[in-house]
Amino acid sequence: MSPALDTALVPPKDREEVIRHAVWNSIVVVDIDHRPPASEISAQMEVSTVGPLRISSARATAATLRRTEQLVRKDEEPSLFLSLQVTGTSMGTQSGRECVLRPGEFAAFRSNAPYTLLFDEGVDHHFLRLPLGALALPEQLLRDTTTVTLGSGNPLAPLAYSYFSQLAVSKDLHRSAHAGGVVAPGVELLRAVLVAQHGDSGLARAPLEATLSLRITHYIREHLADPGLSAAQIAFAHGISVRHLYVVLAESGISLGDWIRALRLAACKRELAGPRGRLRTIAATGRSWGFVNATHFSKVFKHAYGISPRAWRDQNHPRVPV
Repeated sequence: MSPALDTALVPPKDREEVIRHAVWNSIVVVDIDHRPPASEISAQMEVSTVGPLRISSARATAATLRRTEQLVRKDEEPSLFLSLQVTGTSMGTQSGRECVLRPGEFAAFRSNAPYTLLFDEGVDHHFLRLPLGALALPEQLLRDTTTVTLGSGNPLAPLAYSYFSQLAVSKDLHRSAHAGGVVAPGVELLRAVLVAQHGDSGLARAPLEATLSLRITHYIREHLADPGLSAAQIAFAHGISVRHLYVVLAESGISLGDWIRALRLAACKRELAGPRGRLRTIAATGRSWGFVNATHFSKVFKHAYGISPRAWRDQNHPRVPV
């Protein structure tokens, strides 16, 4: 992701024009109404492209963005915009509907219809632009699911927010040869979110199946600390059989038991080396990540890293002689 804009390097009298130029050339053509006077306007923006995805992360002083009817007519390729709220709140309006976004929530807006985004508290957002054609969803479904707050009320929205937020900030991924590999699952995940929001079970089947592996791995990461995490629990949570669970994971090259153990060990390793590494015992750290047997935890930790968990902690937090 390359820096597209930093107004700290721009004279105040030129900032409105520079911001407009950066937004128009890297994200979308919109009218921008800045709230503070020119001398107090500030904005930082980074932009990247991953396949058909256009990604931007922006922080700025309060502003209102309007995509007018006149600007819509100039659009060459209809797109869907995702607006992910990082901090603060914002509001969006389109086609007679409005939605309010809080941290951890997002909404979609169609570029082929006028909309307004209000950032009264300033901008702290990730924006993603994807051609509407890539979603292959009915126009009516898109109309019904845009300008809607996508958050805890949608079972797939938190996963999608996490996925797209990580994608937005993963600068190394943007530069890698493997960046294109995230596009297909991202498109299917977004399709799954929108059809789930719409409630069309027929349309939902294909994208839900396509994102099953992604949803399973997200569930495992979210429940790593549960010592009872098992194949049966994971399968039940996703409405599939244990056999189907193993088939799905095998297709992604994942061995369930080995992967869960590796994730738990990595979490313990980070915690033991972190600033709170000595706040609890080695055994308590292991238990907090699902290792109920302290001896077993020490054994698998040393096998994985060639050092015992105690030695690893002492290496990162040497005791001060008294």
